[in-house]
Amino acid sequence: FLCMAGGPSQFETFDWKPVLKDLHDKPFPESFTKGQQLAQLQGAVLKARGSFTAFQKHGKSGIEVSDLFPHIASLADELCVIRSMQTEQINHDTAHAFMNTGSIIKGRPSMGSWLTYGLGAETQDLPGFIVLTSAGKSGQQPISARQWSSGVLPSRFQGIQFQSRGDAVHYIGNPDGVCQSTQRQVVDEIARMNGFLGEQQNDPEIATRISQYEMAFRMQSSVPGLMDLKSEPESVRKLYGEGDFARQCLYARRLVESGVRFVELFNADWDSHASQDRRLRAGCKTVDQALAGLIRDLKQRGLLDQTLVVCAGEFGRTPMLQGNESAEGCGRDHHKDAFTIWMAGGGLKPGVQYGATDETGYHIAENPVEVRDVHATLFQQLGIDHEKLTFRYQGLDQRLTGVEPARIIKEIIA
Repeated sequence: FLCMAGGPSQFETFDWKPVLKDLHDKPFPESFTKGQQLAQLQGAVLKARGSFTAFQKHGKSGIEVSDLFPHIASLADELCVIRSMQTEQINHDTAHAFMNTGSIIKGRPSMGSWLTYGLGAETQDLPGFIVLTSAGKSGQQPISARQWSSGVLPSRFQGIQFQSRGDAVHYIGNPDGVCQSTQRQVVDEIARMNGFLGEQQNDPEIATRISQYEMAFRMQSSVPGLMDLKSEPESVRKLYGEGDFARQCLYARRLVESGVRFVELFNADWDSHASQDRRLRAGCKTVDQALAGLIRDLKQRGLLDQTLVVCAGEFGRTPMLQGNESAEGCGRDHHKDAFTIWMAGGGLKPGVQYGATDETGYHIAENPVEVRDVHATLFQQLGIDHEKLTFRYQGLDQRLTGVEPARIIKEIIA
C-alpha cells in the first residue's frame, strides 16, 4: 500500500479535464459548489484552475496519464485506475485514519493489522506488517503512528516501522561484549519469567511480549541481510532509480518476497496548497520511476499476480485554485468528494478505468466508490470475507469496513 500522504492532485496525474482549461481563472460555477463542504476556500472567490501539464493516452487500454508520470504511463496496461473515489473526511489526519483504519475514532486497527490478524504470517523471522516513511523534497505532511496501530487487536499485529537509512530497526545489534548465544539465554530466561506471569494473569499481552522478544531475536539475523541492497544486481537498482522512496520500493519487493504480509510506504510530499507546479513536478519525479520499477520487478519475478499494489492519497484536490493565480505560489485545496487511486496485480483486471467525474472533476458522474468499498475489495482479493473478519471488543464485533454497507467492486476483478 503506497500512501501518497497529503492528497495528490488528480487533475495533474490521472483525471484529465479539458473543460477546466477553458474555464481557467474564470469564476467556478456556483451550481457545483453551493452547500458543499470546503477546507480552506470557505468564503473565498472561487476560480477554476486548469491542469498545468499535458495528458496522453497510453497502451492498448488508452488510459490517460499526465506527462508528469512517464514511467507509470508506460505501464498503463497493468493499471486499474479508479477515478470515482470518495471519502468522508476533508482534513489530513482524520482522512488518513479513515483510509487506513476505516474510522476516525482512535484505537481502531489499521488494515495491515487486520490482514495479519486474519491471514497470519508467512515468515517467522520478520513482522507480518512493516511500514517505511519518506519525506520528499518539498516538505513533509505529518503522519501519525496510529495509521499503523493494531488498535483493539493484540499488539503483536501492530505495524513495525523500519528505517531506510542506517539500521533498519533501532538497537537491532547485540550490545558490545554480548554474543548471540548469550543473547539467546537472556531471551529464554525472559520468556520463562513472563510465562510464570502469564499463568497468574489472563492477559493476552503477556503472550505477545514473549513472542515479540523471540521475534526481535530472530530479526537480529534476518533484517541486516534483507535490508542490504548490495546483493541486488546493478540492473535492478537502476530500475527503481535514486532516493529514499526508490530504496523503499525495492525494500518493499524484498519484504514481500520474504513473506511479509503487508508493506505500507508513506511518501509525505503531496499537500499542494501553494507552489503546486513546482511541488508536484518534484513529487512526481521522486516517485514515478520507483513505482514503475516496483511493478516491473514484481512482474518479472512472477509475483505481481499474487501481490496487490495500491497507490492512494487520503483525498484529492479541488478544481478551483487556491491563492493568487498570478503568483508562483498558487495551488489547490483539499477535496473529499472526488479523487483518483490506482491499483495493479493481485487478480485485478489490468488496463482498466473505472468510474468517472463530471466535466469539472468536482462530483462523481458514475460508479462512486467509497473507502470501505476499496477495503472490502482488497480483502476479497486476499481471500477474506470482510463481514466475517471481526474482533469482539466492548461487546461489539469490530471490523475494518464498519457497520455501513460496503460493496466489492466486482467490475475490476479479473
